[in-house]
Amino acid sequence: MATAIEAPRDKIYPDVLLAARNSCYKARDTFYECLEGSRNKQTEVASVGLLYPVDCKKARDYFEKSCRSTWVKHFDRQYCAKKRVQRLLEDNSSRRD
Repeated sequence: MATAIEAPRDKIYPDVLLAARNSCYKARDTFYECLEGSRNKQTEVASVGLLYPVDCKKARDYFEKSCRSTWVKHFDRQYCAKKRVQRLLEDNSSRRD
């Protein structure tokens, strides 16, 4: 009988995962800061229907390269939900005045 040689299991490197996560967060923050600070017309389409201006395209590309696609969609959904709530609150406060 031949003995089976077990392949070593994939080792998880927490420091590598942490560095990748931090890089993703930094890219995300850079993109959303650009989005908030830009006064140009939003013409580019991202995931979940998020629109962003052309001058934020480099930041968006870096964001998409630095993060998993599921994370990008999640962060886009979070941002859209936050903006929706802000608009609702602003509408309600303007009606009360």
